[in-house]
Amino acid sequence: MRRSLGILMLTLGLAPAVWSQNGTASLRQAIDRLLDRPEYRNAHWGVLVLDLRDSTVLYERHSRKNFIPASVAKLFVTAAALEQLGPDFRYVTRLWADGPVVDGVLQGNLIVRGAGDPAIGGRFTEGDRTALFRAWADSLRQRSIHTIAGDLIGDDDYFDDTPLGAGWSWDDLTYWYAAEISALSFNDNCVDITLEGTRAGRPARLHWEPLRTTYVQLINQTRTVPPNRSLRERYERKPGTNTILLRSQVPEGRVETESLTISNPTRYFVHVLQEVLTREGIVVQGRPVDVDELPEKPDYTQPHFWIVATYTSPPLREMIRIVNQRSQNLYAEMVLRTLGTERPVADTTRTPGSAAMGLAAAARTWLKAGIDTSQIRMVDGSGLSQLNLLSPEATVRLLAYMALHPQHDVWEAFYASLPAGGQIGTTLEYRLRQGMAQGNVRAKTGTLSNASSLAGYLRAADGRLLAFALFCNHYTVSTARVRATQDAIVERLARYRP
Repeated sequence: MRRSLGILMLTLGLAPAVWSQNGTASLRQAIDRLLDRPEYRNAHWGVLVLDLRDSTVLYERHSRKNFIPASVAKLFVTAAALEQLGPDFRYVTRLWADGPVVDGVLQGNLIVRGAGDPAIGGRFTEGDRTALFRAWADSLRQRSIHTIAGDLIGDDDYFDDTPLGAGWSWDDLTYWYAAEISALSFNDNCVDITLEGTRAGRPARLHWEPLRTTYVQLINQTRTVPPNRSLRERYERKPGTNTILLRSQVPEGRVETESLTISNPTRYFVHVLQEVLTREGIVVQGRPVDVDELPEKPDYTQPHFWIVATYTSPPLREMIRIVNQRSQNLYAEMVLRTLGTERPVADTTRTPGSAAMGLAAAARTWLKAGIDTSQIRMVDGSGLSQLNLLSPEATVRLLAYMALHPQHDVWEAFYASLPAGGQIGTTLEYRLRQGMAQGNVRAKTGTLSNASSLAGYLRAADGRLLAFALFCNHYTVSTARVRATQDAIVERLARYRP
C-alpha cells in the first residue's frame, strides 16, 4: 500500500479523473442515487474517494470546489503538528520564583510560565482537576515555604493575546467549544456547572467545579419543572465578564452538567491556584495577576529567578487523539499556536504564537502533500469559523500524504487519533455502529450550521485502504439526515470490491 507519493499526486492531478474500470460502476450509481435525492436539490455536495492501493479515483463529485469544512479542518492542523513537532513532543510548564526564601516566606512573586499545554486539569488525572496545583503546593512545602509575600503571576506570552478565532460566532462564546485561548490554560478554560432539579417551581440546586471557585459569579434563575417535562438549557456569559446567567428548566430529579467558558484564562489559572494553595495551608499575600497587567515583564535570565517546580505534559500524540476523537476545539487552537511558536516561518508580518503564524507553519506540510494552498483558506485551527474553505481534493491529498508518510510513527499517531465507527467516547459513538464500517472506518466529523463533513479512511471488502472526503453545505434538511447519507456512503464503500 505504501506506494510512491509522486505517483499518487500525479493521479490526483489528472483532469478528468482517472476512474477505475473494474467494479466501480455500481458503486458510482449507488452514491449518485444517494446524493441526487430531491431533499438535496438546494444543497451542495463535494465528494472524493481514492483507492490508496492503486491510486484510482473511485468516486468524484465537485471535488475541487471549496466547502465550509467545520471540524474536518482539524485534520490539517493535527497532521502538520505531528509531522513538524513529532508525536512525542511534550509541553513543559514551569513554576518560577523571583525572590529569596527567608524564614519560610518567599520574598517575591510566584510565576507560572505557560508553554501552551492544553491539558492542565483533570483529563489526564482521572478527573482530578487540581492535582497539579496540589503537587506544586507539595513542592513549596518541600522548600519550607509557607507564605508567598508577592503575587501569583500567570505568564501567557508563549502565545499572542488574541483570545478567539477569526470569524467565531458570538452565540457560541458561552459554551465549551468556543473557550478562550491562552498559553496558560486550565480545565479547558471552563467551569463545570451541575444543575439538579429539586421541587417543581423552585430553583435548581447548583454545584460547580473546580472547588466552587469564586472566579465566576453564577446568577441562578433556573426553575425546576415536573419530571415529565423536558430539560431546556439556557446559559449566557456576559462578554468580557465572568458573570454567568443560568436560566435552564430542569425536571425534578434530573442532574445535568454543562461546561461553560470563562474570560481571561490566564487569570483564571492563577486564581484557582491561589485557592488551592490556601486550602493547602500556604498563604498568598498578593493577588492573582495576568502578566500583561505588569509594568515590566519577568526576565527569567536574572540570577534571582529560580525554578520551583516543572510539569511535563503527556506526549503530543495523546493531545492529538483528544483533538480528533473528541473534536476538542481549544486543544486544536493551542496546538496550532504551538506550531507557530516552535516552528515559525521567516515572515515578519506574522507574530510567533499566533494563529496566522501557526497556519503559515502548517502550510509547509500541506505543500508537501501536493495541496495548492492558494486554492484553500484556513483562519483557525478548530474549524469553528465559517470562514474556512477546503475542498475534498485537498483533504484527500492530505489523507493520502499521511498514509504514505515516510515516518511511520507519524502515520500511526495520525491514524490512531481518528474515531472509529461506533467507538464509545468519540464523535462517531452513535454513528456507523453496524455493518462492515463498524470499527473499520476511521474518520473525522465536522458540523456547523448547514455544514456537515466526514473525512478519513476505511478498508474495502478486499482489505484495500481507501481515503475519502464527504462535504455537504447549504442543506435545509436536518443534519441527522445528512449524516445518515454520509454513513450510507461509507457503508457502501466498506462493501466495495473492484
